[in-house]
Amino acid sequence: MNKIIFTMIFALCAQGLTATELLAEKFVGHKTVVRDVVYSGKTAIQVQESTERSNEGEDKLAILDGTSFQDGEIEVWVAGDKRKDAFSQARGFVGIAFRIADDRSKFEAIYLRPANGRANDQLRRNHSVQYFSYPDYPWHLLRRESPARYEAYADMELGKWTKYHLVVRGAEAKLYLDGNSQPTLIVSDLKHGESKGAVGLWIGPGTEAHFSGLKVSD
Repeated sequence: MNKIIFTMIFALCAQGLTATELLAEKFVGHKTVVRDVVYSGKTAIQVQESTERSNEGEDKLAILDGTSFQDGEIEVWVAGDKRKDAFSQARGFVGIAFRIADDRSKFEAIYLRPANGRANDQLRRNHSVQYFSYPDYPWHLLRRESPARYEAYADMELGKWTKYHLVVRGAEAKLYLDGNSQPTLIVSDLKHGESKGAVGLWIGPGTEAHFSGLKVSD
Protein backbone atom coordinates (compact mmCIF):
# COMPACT_ATOMS: atom_id res chain seq x y z
CA MET A 1 0.00 0.00 0.00
CA ASN A 2 2.80 2.45 0.88
CA LYS A 3 4.42 1.83 -2.49
CA ILE A 4 1.15 2.62 -4.29
CA ILE A 5 0.66 5.83 -2.31
CA PHE A 6 4.23 6.88 -3.01
CA THR A 7 3.76 6.29 -6.74
CA MET A 8 0.57 8.37 -6.68
CA ILE A 9 2.37 11.23 -4.95
CA PHE A 10 4.97 11.39 -7.69
CA ALA A 11 2.32 11.17 -10.39
CA LEU A 12 0.73 14.27 -8.87
CA CYS A 13 4.10 16.03 -8.66
CA ALA A 14 4.84 15.34 -12.32
CA GLN A 15 1.61 17.18 -13.17
CA GLY A 16 2.65 20.16 -11.08
CA LEU A 17 0.02 19.49 -8.40
CA THR A 18 0.52 19.80 -4.67
CA ALA A 19 1.65 16.52 -3.16
CA THR A 20 0.73 14.98 0.17
CA GLU A 21 3.35 15.57 2.87
CA LEU A 22 6.06 12.97 2.56
CA LEU A 23 7.16 11.01 5.61
CA ALA A 24 10.66 10.38 6.90
CA GLU A 25 10.31 6.74 5.88
CA LYS A 26 10.41 7.83 2.24
CA PHE A 27 13.96 9.14 2.67
CA VAL A 28 17.22 7.24 2.81
CA GLY A 29 19.68 8.89 5.17
CA HIS A 30 23.30 9.15 4.07
CA LYS A 31 25.37 10.37 7.03
CA THR A 32 22.10 11.76 8.41
CA VAL A 33 19.21 10.89 10.72
CA VAL A 34 15.70 11.73 9.45
CA ARG A 35 12.62 12.18 11.68
CA ASP A 36 8.99 13.24 11.33
CA VAL A 37 8.25 16.32 13.45
CA VAL A 38 6.05 19.41 13.72
CA TYR A 39 8.19 22.53 13.48
CA SER A 40 7.10 26.16 13.65
CA GLY A 41 3.53 25.36 12.64
CA LYS A 42 4.30 22.92 9.81
CA THR A 43 4.39 19.15 9.53
CA ALA A 44 8.02 18.64 8.67
CA ILE A 45 11.00 16.35 8.30
CA GLN A 46 13.96 17.00 10.57
CA VAL A 47 17.42 16.14 9.24
CA GLN A 48 20.55 16.04 11.40
CA GLU A 49 24.01 14.57 11.02
CA SER A 50 24.58 11.01 12.16
CA THR A 51 26.52 11.32 15.39
CA GLU A 52 29.32 9.01 14.30
CA ARG A 53 29.76 10.75 10.91
CA SER A 54 29.22 14.38 11.92
CA ASN A 55 32.48 15.81 10.61
CA GLU A 56 32.92 13.85 7.39
CA GLY A 57 32.51 15.37 3.93
CA GLU A 58 29.92 17.53 2.15
CA ASP A 59 27.68 14.58 1.29
CA LYS A 60 25.23 14.71 4.18
CA LEU A 61 21.96 13.78 2.48
CA ALA A 62 18.44 12.50 2.98
CA ILE A 63 17.66 11.01 -0.42
CA LEU A 64 14.06 10.86 -1.61
CA ASP A 65 13.60 7.23 -2.56
CA GLY A 66 12.56 6.46 -6.12
CA THR A 67 13.31 9.84 -7.71
CA SER A 68 14.97 10.23 -11.10
CA PHE A 69 15.35 13.92 -11.83
CA GLN A 70 17.00 15.67 -14.76
CA ASP A 71 15.08 18.81 -15.70
CA GLY A 72 12.22 20.30 -13.73
CA GLU A 73 11.38 22.16 -10.55
CA ILE A 74 11.83 21.48 -6.86
CA GLU A 75 9.83 23.43 -4.29
CA VAL A 76 10.13 23.14 -0.54
CA TRP A 77 10.05 25.11 2.70
CA VAL A 78 13.42 25.00 4.49
CA ALA A 79 14.58 26.13 7.92
CA GLY A 80 18.19 25.78 8.96
CA ASP A 81 19.45 26.34 12.48
CA LYS A 82 22.63 25.66 14.42
CA ARG A 83 22.71 22.69 16.75
CA LYS A 84 23.29 23.49 20.40
CA ASP A 85 26.67 21.75 20.21
CA ALA A 86 27.63 23.33 16.85
CA PHE A 87 31.09 24.74 16.21
CA SER A 88 31.55 28.52 16.03
CA GLN A 89 31.55 28.73 12.21
CA ALA A 90 28.26 26.85 11.80
CA ARG A 91 25.72 28.82 9.77
CA GLY A 92 22.64 26.58 9.73
CA PHE A 93 23.58 25.20 6.29
CA VAL A 94 20.46 23.84 4.56
CA GLY A 95 19.48 23.15 0.95
CA ILE A 96 18.66 20.72 -1.83
CA ALA A 97 20.88 18.25 -3.67
CA PHE A 98 19.81 17.07 -7.11
CA ARG A 99 20.93 14.68 -9.84
CA ILE A 100 22.41 12.46 -7.14
CA ALA A 101 24.20 9.44 -8.64
CA ASP A 102 22.94 5.99 -7.64
CA ASP A 103 26.18 5.31 -5.77
CA ARG A 104 26.05 8.81 -4.18
CA SER A 105 29.46 9.58 -5.63
CA LYS A 106 28.38 12.86 -7.25
CA PHE A 107 25.59 15.44 -7.18
CA GLU A 108 24.80 19.13 -7.58
CA ALA A 109 23.57 21.28 -4.68
CA ILE A 110 22.44 24.79 -3.81
CA TYR A 111 22.14 25.67 -0.16
CA LEU A 112 21.52 28.56 2.24
CA ARG A 113 23.55 29.95 5.12
CA PRO A 114 20.76 31.49 7.24
CA ALA A 115 23.13 32.94 9.85
CA ASN A 116 24.66 35.17 7.17
CA GLY A 117 21.43 36.74 5.96
CA ARG A 118 21.33 39.49 8.57
CA ALA A 119 24.95 39.53 9.70
CA ASN A 120 26.43 42.93 10.52
CA ASP A 121 29.15 42.31 7.94
CA GLN A 122 28.54 42.83 4.23
CA LEU A 123 31.04 40.17 3.18
CA ARG A 124 29.23 37.53 5.24
CA ARG A 125 25.89 38.67 3.82
CA ASN A 126 27.24 38.12 0.31
CA HIS A 127 27.78 34.47 1.22
CA SER A 128 24.12 33.70 2.08
CA VAL A 129 23.41 31.38 -0.88
CA GLN A 130 25.90 28.87 -2.32
CA TYR A 131 26.20 26.42 -5.22
CA PHE A 132 28.68 23.55 -5.22
CA SER A 133 29.19 20.32 -7.13
CA TYR A 134 30.24 17.18 -5.31
CA PRO A 135 32.95 15.98 -5.20
CA ASP A 136 35.25 18.02 -7.46
CA TYR A 137 33.94 21.56 -6.93
CA PRO A 138 33.50 22.25 -3.20
CA TRP A 139 32.34 25.70 -2.14
CA HIS A 140 35.79 26.90 -1.06
CA LEU A 141 37.33 25.99 -4.44
CA LEU A 142 34.60 27.83 -6.34
CA ARG A 143 34.93 30.86 -4.07
CA ARG A 144 38.70 30.97 -4.57
CA GLU A 145 38.69 30.41 -8.33
CA SER A 146 35.50 32.32 -9.24
CA PRO A 147 34.76 34.88 -6.51
CA ALA A 148 31.06 35.87 -6.26
CA ARG A 149 30.03 33.80 -9.28
CA TYR A 150 28.44 30.92 -7.37
CA GLU A 151 27.22 32.85 -4.31
CA ALA A 152 24.65 35.54 -3.59
CA TYR A 153 22.93 37.54 -0.86
CA ALA A 154 19.39 36.85 0.37
CA ASP A 155 17.49 37.95 3.44
CA MET A 156 16.89 35.03 5.82
CA GLU A 157 17.12 34.10 9.49
CA LEU A 158 18.26 31.13 11.51
CA GLY A 159 15.45 28.73 12.28
CA LYS A 160 12.86 30.58 10.18
CA TRP A 161 10.99 29.10 7.22
CA THR A 162 12.20 30.15 3.76
CA LYS A 163 10.40 29.16 0.55
CA TYR A 164 12.93 27.50 -1.77
CA HIS A 165 12.12 27.06 -5.48
CA LEU A 166 14.73 25.58 -7.79
CA VAL A 167 14.36 25.43 -11.59
CA VAL A 168 16.77 23.17 -13.51
CA ARG A 169 17.14 23.04 -17.29
CA GLY A 170 20.11 21.32 -18.91
CA ALA A 171 23.30 22.79 -17.43
CA GLU A 172 21.48 25.75 -15.84
CA ALA A 173 19.87 26.14 -12.41
CA LYS A 174 17.98 29.12 -11.01
CA LEU A 175 17.04 29.51 -7.36
CA TYR A 176 14.05 31.64 -6.35
CA LEU A 177 13.39 32.45 -2.69
CA ASP A 178 10.20 33.44 -0.88
CA GLY A 179 8.11 33.81 -4.02
CA ASN A 180 10.28 36.42 -5.71
CA SER A 181 9.87 36.61 -9.48
CA GLN A 182 13.61 37.17 -10.02
CA PRO A 183 16.16 34.46 -9.16
CA THR A 184 18.47 34.95 -6.21
CA LEU A 185 21.17 32.83 -7.84
CA ILE A 186 21.77 31.72 -11.45
CA VAL A 187 24.22 28.91 -12.18
CA SER A 188 24.72 28.61 -15.93
CA ASP A 189 27.37 25.88 -15.91
CA LEU A 190 26.38 22.99 -13.65
CA LYS A 191 29.60 21.05 -13.33
CA HIS A 192 28.14 17.62 -14.08
CA GLY A 193 26.42 18.91 -17.22
CA GLU A 194 23.05 17.45 -18.21
CA SER A 195 23.15 14.55 -15.78
CA LYS A 196 20.29 12.72 -14.08
CA GLY A 197 19.72 11.36 -10.59
CA ALA A 198 17.82 11.46 -7.34
CA VAL A 199 16.62 14.46 -5.34
CA GLY A 200 17.76 14.86 -1.75
CA LEU A 201 17.66 17.12 1.27
CA TRP A 202 21.12 18.49 2.05
CA ILE A 203 22.63 19.77 5.28
CA GLY A 204 26.04 21.03 6.34
CA PRO A 205 28.00 20.54 9.56
CA GLY A 206 26.54 21.66 12.86
CA THR A 207 23.03 21.97 11.40
CA GLU A 208 19.55 21.07 12.60
CA ALA A 209 17.40 21.37 9.48
CA HIS A 210 13.67 21.15 8.79
CA PHE A 211 11.92 20.66 5.45
CA SER A 212 8.21 20.85 4.64
CA GLY A 213 5.91 20.71 1.61
CA LEU A 214 8.39 19.16 -0.82
CA LYS A 215 7.19 19.05 -4.42
CA VAL A 216 9.15 17.73 -7.40
CA SER A 217 7.88 18.22 -10.96
CA ASP A 218 9.20 17.46 -14.45
